[in-house]
Amino acid sequence: MPLLTESPHYRSPSRTRAALKQLICPLISRWVYICVCALVGLISAGCHTPGNGGGIAGFLSGGKKDDGLPTRHSVTADQLVVMSDLRLGGHHPLVEELKLLRDQVHETLQLPPDEDAEQVTVYLFSDEMAYRKYIGETYPGLPFRRAYFIGTPEKLAVYTFWGERIREDLRHEYTHGLLHASLRTVPLWLDEGLAEYFEVPGPEPGSVNNEYAVRLARAVQSGWRPDIRRLEQLEKVEQMHRADYRESWAWVHFMLQNNPDGKAVLLDYLQELHQTDEPSKLSDALVAVLPEADARFLNYVASLNTYRRWLSTPEGQITNHKRRGTISRANAP
Repeated sequence: MPLLTESPHYRSPSRTRAALKQLICPLISRWVYICVCALVGLISAGCHTPGNGGGIAGFLSGGKKDDGLPTRHSVTADQLVVMSDLRLGGHHPLVEELKLLRDQVHETLQLPPDEDAEQVTVYLFSDEMAYRKYIGETYPGLPFRRAYFIGTPEKLAVYTFWGERIREDLRHEYTHGLLHASLRTVPLWLDEGLAEYFEVPGPEPGSVNNEYAVRLARAVQSGWRPDIRRLEQLEKVEQMHRADYRESWAWVHFMLQNNPDGKAVLLDYLQELHQTDEPSKLSDALVAVLPEADARFLNYVASLNTYRRWLSTPEGQITNHKRRGTISRANAP
C-alpha cells in the first residue's frame, strides 16, 4: 500500500506531547498517518501520508469536515466504534470479528494493557460513490483506494465502504489503528508486515497468505534474497514496492511462527516501540540472537507454499449483508 512518510513525531494524547520535537521522521508516526488498502495482486494494504503536494498542512486543510460521514447507526465495543449508514448491530459477524481481532493483536504481540487506550473509529459507507465523494472532498488529491486509516492527534479513524473485500480491508486497517493506539512509533516495513499478518483471517493468527507464499517461493527460485536491513531503510511509500510488502509480511510470519527466539526478539522490540520515539534496529537484535537469520528465513520462505494454514471463515458469513450501489474491485489506481 502506498505510503508517503513525511510526518512529525506524534505521541498519543494520553501521553505527553513532548515527542513533537522533530519535523521529519524516518519512521511512521501517527500525526498524519493514512493507511491505504489496495487490490491483492497490485499492492495489498498499507499506509499513505501526504507528501509535498502543498505540504501536510495544506493537504489537511483541504477539508477534514464531518459532512458526509456515515453516522446514521453506531456500534461501540471496547476500542472499536463503527459509524455506518448500514444497521449492523453489536453482534454482526463483522463487528464480532473485529472485536476478536483486537484481542488477538494484543495477546499475540503482548501489547501493554491500557485502560485508557484510544478508540479506533470505523466509518463504513454503504456504497462506494458516497465514500469516493467524501474522500475526494475531504482529502483532495488523495488517490482512490478501498480503505484508508487516518491517524491524527484528535482521533484514529478508518474509512471504507461495503464491498466484497470489506473483511480483509477492515482487518488490515483496524490493525494499523490498534498498533498506533499502543505504540509511540512504528517503522514503515514493520507496520505493514504486522497489518498484513493479521489481515489474513483464520481460526487463529498466523494463517498463510497463499498468494504471498507462492510469489515468494517463486522469487527464491529465481535468485531473490531477503534483506531486512534494506527494509528498515525504507522511509517513504515511493520506495516500497509490492515485493517489499510480501517480504515484510514474511519476516513477521517467520519471527512469530517459526522460532521462539525470533518471536521473543520481535515482542521485545514492540515493547521498545511503546517506550521510545527513537528505537534501535530490529535487525541488530535479531542477528544477535539468530546469527543465521537470513539463511533460516530464506529456507522458511521457500517452503511456505508447501503448507496451507490459511483457512478463513466462509465469505458468506460476512458479505451476505445487502450491498447498495457498491462497485466492487474498482479501486485500482
